[in-house]
This record gives sequence, structure tokens and C-alpha cells, in this order.
Amino acid sequence: MINKAFTQTATLWFMRLLTYCIVIVIGYILFDIVKNGLPVIGWNFLFTNPERAGAAGGIFPAIVGTLCLITGTITVALPLGIGAAIYLSEYARQGRFTQMIRLAIVTLAGVPSIVFGLFGLGLFVFFFKFGTSILAGNLTLACMVLPTIIVASEESLRAVPQGFREGSLALGASKWQTIYKNVLPYSLPGMLTGSILGVGRVAGETAPILLTVAAFFLPRLPHSIFDQVMALPYHLYILATQHPDMALVRPMQYGTALVLIALVLGLNLGAIALRIYFRKKYTW
Repeated sequence: MINKAFTQTATLWFMRLLTYCIVIVIGYILFDIVKNGLPVIGWNFLFTNPERAGAAGGIFPAIVGTLCLITGTITVALPLGIGAAIYLSEYARQGRFTQMIRLAIVTLAGVPSIVFGLFGLGLFVFFFKFGTSILAGNLTLACMVLPTIIVASEESLRAVPQGFREGSLALGASKWQTIYKNVLPYSLPGMLTGSILGVGRVAGETAPILLTVAAFFLPRLPHSIFDQVMALPYHLYILATQHPDMALVRPMQYGTALVLIALVLGLNLGAIALRIYFRKKYTW
């Protein structure tokens, strides 16, 4: 009995220590980025075009390009992901074939992003001849985050009690009316969780956009979905690894990193606010 109590206490303190270590490390990283990046943030940095290969000027085209990629990717991936989850959860006959599909989806969720980049390069850039463009980048990123959205959405649909479906069907509602009125509203919070994960991954990826859409120095805004764009992750990667004068661009590195973190955090907070709203509106 004493050994069990000691083991439980030791395990609790070990887990607590690991948690504190993670929080301290993340806190230090954020503190360092904010400390060095905040002095750089200003009107000129946020709303002007880059100059001298990114060593001077602002990052406005990179911000716009990142927002274009995020918006386009979620526009493509979210309906497809939710639709696939609805089919697998509500319509598909449960058997070996469905299990194989689920296994394939989970496997795709763990595929390295560079593989999706090569896939997008071969399919969207060369085969469909979209070129290195926003459209090719959006479709590639949508393929990358689609498995995450499908898995999260299907788990959220399965969490809705079966009685909701049976009661609706017993009252004469059709299958789709039951899903639309009695299942989807209560599963939206979980679906938004998958969307949050997708947004965070899209905003921070470099490898897929490197091969399909991103340009390092392009001091203008895109005019169509077939244009190349700058993006914050790729811009930060070049500044941190490829620029000949690292000391000169070091403030730009921290400023770009801070803007990227703030952008992802803002989008995530917005999605979390929507999730809380729907969770309060549809309680069960």
C-alpha cells in the first residue's frame, strides 16, 4: 500500500515537473521573440513592401500572401473534410473497406509535409499546369490538412449521442434532416478544433509552399489565384538561413517571427471563440 502511494505521488510530481519544464522553455522562447521583435514592429514594417532582398522595408506582401494561403486552404479543405467525415460516420457501411479508408486517412495525417509538397509540385504545378501559384499552394496545403480535419470531425460526430439520431428518425425526419438539424450543430465545436489544428499547420509550413507557390522577394501584391506570393514562414526561413548578412537582418527575423506567431494566435483565438459560442448555444 505504501509502495503504491509512493509510486502515485512520484509519478504525479514527475509529470508536474515535465509540464513546468515545457512551460518554462516555451515561455522563454516567446519572451525572447517578443523582446527582440517588438521594437521592430511598426507601421512601416507591417504595411510596406520589402527592400534590398528583405533586409529592409516591411513584410506586407508576406502577410497578405500568408492570409491568402490560409483562407484558400480552409475554404477548400473544411467542406471536403466535413463532408468526408459525415459520409464515414453516418452513411458508409462499417466494414473492412471503411476501416482501411480510416487507416489510410490516419496514415496520411503523419506524412511529412515535404512529401505533400512534392505531390503538389507534380500534380498541380506540372500535370494540371497551374504553375507556381496561389491555387497550386492552396490545393497542396488542403491535401495536407484534410486528414486532420476528417479525423477530428468524425470523432466529433461520433461523440453525439445515438439517441439524437433515433429520436429524429422516429419523428419522421429524413437521414439528412437528422444529420443537419440534430447532429451537426452539436458536433461543430469538435470540428472547429480540427480546423484550428489545420490553420496552425498551414500558417507555419514551409516545405509545401516552397515547391508550389512561395517566392522569397516579390514586393507586390497578388492579382489572381495564378500569381506567386510571399509567405511569412518562407520569408523567415530565408532570412534566418540564406541571407549573406545575418547581423543586418536579425531584427527582421525576430519581427517576422513575432508577426507570424501573432497571426496564428489571432486566428486560433477566433476559432476558439466560435467553438465556445456554439458549445454554449447547443448544450446537451
